[in-house]
Order: sequence, then C-alpha cells, then structure tokens
Amino acid sequence: MQTHDEIVSKLLLRPGVRKEVDRIEREEGELLDLLLKARHEAGLTQAQVAQRMGTQPPSVARLERSLATGKHSPSLATLRRYAQACGRELVLQIA
Repeated sequence: MQTHDEIVSKLLLRPGVRKEVDRIEREEGELLDLLLKARHEAGLTQAQVAQRMGTQPPSVARLERSLATGKHSPSLATLRRYAQACGRELVLQIA
C-alpha cells in the first residue's frame, strides 16, 4: 500500500496536476504578498492585526504561514477581516 506522500509524488509527475499546483501556489503567494504589504504599510504587527480582528496573535501567524505553505485555505470572511484590520478592503475579481 502506498503512503500519502508517495501518491502525491506520483500525481505531481502528471503535467496537468503539476501545472494546477503551480498556479495555486503562485496565486496564494501573490495573495500573501498583498496581505503582508497591507500590514506593513499600516505599520501593524501581527499582534495588532489580531487585536483588530478580535482574535489571538497565533491565529494571524497561522493565517500568514498557511498562505506561504499552501497547507490551508482561509475563508473569505477571514481574509476580509484581515484586510479591514489593516485599513484595507478585500476586493474579489473574476477575469
């Protein structure tokens, strides 16, 4: 029986799968860059963003880390609250 990692490695050899994973990672990286830029431009720490969101600092750290690693996809509500905490507005666009 194959392990999860072995199955994933095998799937990533398929061109269509690799292309989709690369696209998702690129988009999440761009989103993380935008969120971090908003936080830094607002001059806020993770702890300050957490306070404004009504959550704990480790939650903000996990949110930022999850986008960096692709291990979790935060909800739109969470992303919206993060943006608002930084004095920004989350805008979605379908192209």
